[in-house]
This record gives sequence, C-alpha cells and structure tokens, in this order.
Amino acid sequence: MKKQTIWILTVLMAFAFIGLLCIQIFYMKNIVGIRYEQFSQGVRQSLIAVAQHLERDETRYFLENQVNVVESQSIYAQRLGSSLPRQEGLKISFTTPTGLEADLTLKGDASAITKIQTGESLVGQHFRTMQDVYRDHYLYQRGVLDDVILNIISTASERTITERADSSLVRTYLRQQLDTLGIDVPFEFAVVNRLGIIQYRSAGYNPGENVDDVFTQTLFPRDPASRVYKLKVYFPTKSDYIFRSISFMVPAFAFTLILLVIFIYTIIVAFRQKKLTEMKNDFINNMTHEFKTPISSISLAAQMLNDPDVRKSPTMLQQISQVVNDETKRLRFQVEKVLQMSMFDRQKTTLKIEEIDANLVVYNIVNTFKLKVEKYGGRIDASLDALNALVEVDEMHFTNVIFNLLDNAVKYRSEERPLHLVVGSRDLPGERLEITIADNGIGIRRDDLKKIFDKFFRVSTGNRHDVKGFGLGLAYVQKMVTELGGTISVESEINIGTKFIIILPLSKN
Repeated sequence: MKKQTIWILTVLMAFAFIGLLCIQIFYMKNIVGIRYEQFSQGVRQSLIAVAQHLERDETRYFLENQVNVVESQSIYAQRLGSSLPRQEGLKISFTTPTGLEADLTLKGDASAITKIQTGESLVGQHFRTMQDVYRDHYLYQRGVLDDVILNIISTASERTITERADSSLVRTYLRQQLDTLGIDVPFEFAVVNRLGIIQYRSAGYNPGENVDDVFTQTLFPRDPASRVYKLKVYFPTKSDYIFRSISFMVPAFAFTLILLVIFIYTIIVAFRQKKLTEMKNDFINNMTHEFKTPISSISLAAQMLNDPDVRKSPTMLQQISQVVNDETKRLRFQVEKVLQMSMFDRQKTTLKIEEIDANLVVYNIVNTFKLKVEKYGGRIDASLDALNALVEVDEMHFTNVIFNLLDNAVKYRSEERPLHLVVGSRDLPGERLEITIADNGIGIRRDDLKKIFDKFFRVSTGNRHDVKGFGLGLAYVQKMVTELGGTISVESEINIGTKFIIILPLSKN
C-alpha cells in the first residue's frame, strides 16, 4: 500500500473518530446539565419546604404554649374586669322538675355572659338563639387568635435561632424532603446570620471553595432585616451523584476510546511495516553490491589464471592467490552478517556459554585489528585496567560484538584527522565489568542516537559511496549484549567522536 493511501485513510478515520467523540462528549455534557438542573431544583424545593415546616412549628409553639397567657390578657377579660378563664365560659348547675341534675356551660360574647351572671334575665327564657351563640363564639376565638398572631409578630424574632430552628429538627426535615424527591445524597448544613457568621453547623460542614455545591434558603423571611438567618446546605458528593446517573454512557465512551487506540496502533504498525519494507529493500541493494564486488574480483582472478603467461609467472600467481584469499574472506564476512539477521526472528538465541577472561579476548581482537587501523594511518590503544575480567559469555558472539564496534569506528572515521581508537576495561561496583570502545570519528547526531540499535537502520552519514552495510551490525551487538545479561549505551558528539559502553556481570564462580 502506498504511503499516500495510508495517510488518506488515517485522516478520514481520524475525522470519523473525532466526530464520534465530540458527539458523545456533547451528549454527555447536556445530560450532566439536565441532571444538575433537576438536582438543584429538587434541593431548592426541599429547602423551601423545610423553611415552611419551621414556620409552622413556631406558630404551633405559640398556639400551644402561649394561648392561655394571651387569653388572660385579652380585651374580653379586661371588659369583664374578671379573672375568670373565658375558655370555660359560664358553668350553670340546675335540677329539673323531675329531679334530674345537669350542668350547662355557656360560651360566647362576654357581655351576654355577664348579663346572665348578673341576673338581668332568666336562664331558661333569655338564652340567645344558637346562631347568636356560634357567632359570639367565633368572634371570641378570632380575637384570641388575633392576639396570638400579634404576639408572634412582636416577640417571635426575639427568640434565639437555636430555639426557633433546632439543628436535629432541621436535619430531620431536610432528610425527609430530599428522600421524598429521590435525592439520596449525604449533606452537611449550617445556619448563618445576615453577616454570614455561622450560628451553628453540622460536623462535616466545610465547603471551602466549592461554592457551586452550596444551596441557600432564607429562614423566617418575614422577620426584620436585621434578624434574618439563612440555611446553607452543602453536598460533598454532588458530582458523584450526578455522574452516577449517567454511568450508562461510560461503557460506550470507553469502547470508542478502545477503538481509537486500536486504530492508532494499527496505523503505527502500518507505517512501521512500510518503513521496514523500505529498509529491507535497501538491505537487498546493499547486499547485492557487497556480494558483487568480491565475486567480480574472484571471477577476474579465475580468468587470469586461464592465461598461460600468468601461470608461468610465480609472482603473478602469488598476487592472484592473495586476491582470491582476501576476497573470499570478505565474501565470507558478508555472508556471516547476513546469517546474523536470522537471529532476530528467533525467540531465543542458542548460546554456548563459557567462562572467559574478557581482557585477554579483547586484547587478542585489538592485536588482530591493529593492522586494519594502521592501514588508514591510525592507531589503536588498549587500556585494560580491570582486575577481575572473568565473564560468562559465548566467546564467538562476544568476539563479533567487539569486532563490529571496531569495524564501525573504522568505517565512520573522520577525513580531517588520523583515526584514534581507545579500548578500555575497568571494574564496577556490584560485580560488574565495563568495556569501552571510543573513537575520534565523525560522530552521530542526537536524533540518530535513539535509532542506531534498530534493525536495518543506518545513519545518514553512512550513505557515502565508500561506506556500505546492511544496518544489522549494531542491532546484532545490542541483541547479543542483552542475551549475555549486560547492557550497552552510546555517547557521541558530531565531529568529536563516539563512545560505546558495554557492562557485563562478572562470573559467579
């Protein structure tokens, strides 16, 4: 698939997922707004009902506990000039002609009762009609209630707020009203005066900066402005309550996110596979070139051997033999690198682990490689200072690791100064051995440092005509060091040089 096609599909799918997510987010936002408005409306209704309950309780208090006091001070008692309780009215006991005894209580207008008491009329003949009695009774009771109401208006606000709105009663009313509306949410409350000073509060009332979670209701709104109190109710878990009501949307949103993650991962894999295909193509091209050169040299040597004049010259035979030998080694080395690639497809590499002296092995590699370095006018120094260099490794792969790093140092040498390689070893705490290989070559860019251990990756400076390769060397090095239980890192600066650091665990024996 072409890269352009992948990009088009990526953009289309991205727009589709973004649109779907936006719709879901918009829908959830609207539902949250509706749930919040319903919650707020229910709470406000509950607070209003609580305030009305408290007002009715206060009215009941005055009716039940102060009606006698009010009655004794009413205008009816003052008119009669008597201390008789007017609620009982006038009680008369009499005996009928047949000998039956009875009690009769008259309640009504104070003037009429007074006339009866003073004997201005006979009891059996001058009673008012029942209509007059009820009318007088009504007028009497209305007067008593008027006095009670006047007393409430004048003295109710003088009572303390704790008497008028008991905290336990407020909590009970709030719980009842909220449960009636289906709002099963814990709450805390406080009563404050007109200056906002808290008169009393529940133990958990501490809204802090969450002013949106606090609802306010005025208590006894008909009181004077200077004595106004407000009930503040705080819902610590309001957000949780609202979002629980839309929990059914969470799975849909989660599935959409999962699909988005899978889509992104698929696109990343597609681009990686595309890049891997390109690198494999480069690998095939490089491999063809690397194989073509030694094969051509060997073929040319074989043709020269067919010449009778060449066979008669021992010197020419020696030169041709040397060429064939060198090109055969070169070809074998390239084949070995290609075979190394097969290791990356195995889950576990088969290693022949044995205990070796790393200093000795590295020293032998340095001596073998010294001729190649000197060929380019450079030098290689070894500072193998580790006192304990016994490690358990596969000697063949360990040798290939050191050789690959030295070979890269020669390949990417600087043309501006003579090549200088430094190979060293030292002891580290924790029974570890450090091996370093440093050069003064062209260096590696910071962006490439993160990729140099990737399979088939080659730094851009490696595209020069005199530097060829498969992009497998450092990938092989990292894999083998990791398989041997160690780590490898790199430090590099452009035009300064590169330093590879290998750390291996020492032999347990």
